[in-house]
Amino acid sequence: MHQWSPVDDFRRFLLEALLPNVLDYADHFVPRHLRKLAHMLSDRCRWCTPHLPREILGHLAGIRHYKSDAEDDPEVYNVRHFDDPIAAGLKFFANDPLVAKPGTHFTYSTHGYTLVGCVMEGASGEKYVPYMVASVFLPAGMTQTQADDRYAIIAHRTRFYQKDKAGKIVNADFLDSSYKIPGGGWLSSAEDMAKFEAAVLNDRLIRRTTRDVMWTPRKPSDGSENTYALGWGTTADAGVAEVGHTGGQQGTSTAIFVAPDRRAGVVVLVNMEEVPANTLARELLQIVMSVQK
Repeated sequence: MHQWSPVDDFRRFLLEALLPNVLDYADHFVPRHLRKLAHMLSDRCRWCTPHLPREILGHLAGIRHYKSDAEDDPEVYNVRHFDDPIAAGLKFFANDPLVAKPGTHFTYSTHGYTLVGCVMEGASGEKYVPYMVASVFLPAGMTQTQADDRYAIIAHRTRFYQKDKAGKIVNADFLDSSYKIPGGGWLSSAEDMAKFEAAVLNDRLIRRTTRDVMWTPRKPSDGSENTYALGWGTTADAGVAEVGHTGGQQGTSTAIFVAPDRRAGVVVLVNMEEVPANTLARELLQIVMSVQK
């Protein structure tokens, strides 16, 4: 729904937490640059070490998430715009202590993916946003995907909604996500995300062996159970292996699921917060796989 009208194929939604898995496709070369990155990271975050990239991707680096859900929390309800999303985003948490020793425990962190963006800038020598466009989006044919800028006029960007306490649909609270582009600030369409899934399944962005590593759950050293891999959650629904991710923030709820062995995938983008997009996505994926039979 967009201003009480059905959306079209080009409508752009905000992808909170849905594109971290895309970072893995631009970040797969990082281990070859760890020595160079070690010095760059230590200059920006006092606890950064060379072994962190994969731990960050798997939320095992001990980096904190948002401090709170309070409306006066500048991390959750940021209204300030930043032209350099990586440098600005790092300042939100760079001097904070770790919540766990790296590698020991799963702690989800949107901020962690800002650090992944920092790693990518240091390894590539390019700015994060244009690098993602040139290295991932354009090769996948994703011409409608771009970083959000709430102060700019962006064609086909959807309106963002929420429900008030009475259940009435109202405009969502304002959020400028320029401080967390890697983890929650991209705009894209359902068509573009479907192209991304096709590129994933057809090995057009990375080698199959790299993809297998990316979709293998990490093992925390504290022995706790973990089904999260590198930017993707994993599960086996009805005996079928699936990978995917969900997300949500002001005015958006999202879900992406892929069943690699069945070469099937779905994406659900909703321009309203706190909507169970994951439930609909799983139902649609079951329908797609049943049609394949």
